[in-house]
Amino acid sequence: MALRNLVLEGDPLLRKTSRPVDEITPRIIKLLDDMADTMYFEGRGIGIAAPQVGVLRRVFVIDVGDEHGKIEFINPEIIETSGSQTDNEGCLSVPGKTCAVERPEYVKIKATDRDGNEFELEAEGLLARCICHENDHLNGILFIDKSVDGKVYKAGDDDEE
Repeated sequence: MALRNLVLEGDPLLRKTSRPVDEITPRIIKLLDDMADTMYFEGRGIGIAAPQVGVLRRVFVIDVGDEHGKIEFINPEIIETSGSQTDNEGCLSVPGKTCAVERPEYVKIKATDRDGNEFELEAEGLLARCICHENDHLNGILFIDKSVDGKVYKAGDDDEE
């Protein structure tokens, strides 16, 4: 198990656009493994993007606890969205904060897996929300930028921060 340090809100790296992965090397495989270990550590999260561990590459890992299990995305591209859902979100890189964010109810995404195989995935609900959240990280966007009412709260509180 290899844990990586999380990059936290305020670090300018989180606001940068990630570069595509040109070749799946042992370093990329190690990055995927370390990201998953970091995400799973003490049950902290359901998704993590490479910029959150200091790597500006278009890679993220998700596990929302459904039948899909852990899904790794390299060079993801959302190709279709529909519907709307609004719910509270949090983030490993923005600890202790939450806000309501509107996301698509449905997304279709294409990406590459660790073996170099391209795949497409259709997702709804929480999985769709998580895909959009992590994909935003690759473009320097944080969930707090998308607060539906412009308010950000301390996790567990109803009072605006």
